Amino acid sequence: MTPIGIFDSGYGGLTILERIREQLPEYDYLYLGDNARSPYGTRSFEVVYGFTRQAVQWLFRQGCQLVILACNTASAKALRTIQQKDLPVIDPQRRVLGIIRPTVENIDKITGTFHIGILGTPGTIISRSYPLEIEKLFPEMIVESEACPIWVPLVENNEHDKPGADYFVKQHIENILQKDALIDTLILACTHYPLLEKKIREHLPGGIRLVSQGKLVAESLKDYLCRHPEIESQCSKNATCRFYTTESEEKFSSMASQFLKGKIGAERVYALSDL
Repeated sequence: MTPIGIFDSGYGGLTILERIREQLPEYDYLYLGDNARSPYGTRSFEVVYGFTRQAVQWLFRQGCQLVILACNTASAKALRTIQQKDLPVIDPQRRVLGIIRPTVENIDKITGTFHIGILGTPGTIISRSYPLEIEKLFPEMIVESEACPIWVPLVENNEHDKPGADYFVKQHIENILQKDALIDTLILACTHYPLLEKKIREHLPGGIRLVSQGKLVAESLKDYLCRHPEIESQCSKNATCRFYTTESEEKFSSMASQFLKGKIGAERVYALSDL
């Protein structure tokens, strides 16, 4: 069995997994959440790289030929090093993909003004991963960013749809639009933020487009598998999904129910370590 591996430091990657399974339901998936060491956002590049490398190695040992880093921090701080330094040594035939490039590679087809706003965690915003990626692809675009430190806690404490969330959502929407009045597209650069999407839209002025990652990543993966039959042919297709966590199984299953429809069962991984 060679499932597609999906990795996140916590729960947010479940929103990516959900969209991928909607687009590609026939494949097998293995989700790993490093919840015991989450969040990654405040950690250094070296630590995030080390943790992510361990997770990728663990997924490889489970048989995954293809791993998706469904985590903005891991994609920003670890993906390139793993692709360039580790994969040629570990196994040149395996692949590790991130979620930043798929999120922005078609943004030119969405924006009309070419003025983009990025909403993300402090770690993602500080890394400047989104502005840098956009600059590579579309140097003519103007990008502003806004860190939203309270949004993830709102989601993880199940307060994202409560009246108390409105103040924090409205505040950051106003902040980023004040930075550039020509912004017509906002990117939700955190996998937790789809749970806040309803609230965000309530406070969004008319004419502003909201871009969520899940659908774009799923479409990009579908295209990737079509373009790389040598990888696609190794992915098993029994429509299964298994969940693993480095935290308690009960806690993971309870929290995951906020991100996915229905209850799920998870297994615990007690240690992630390199080969």
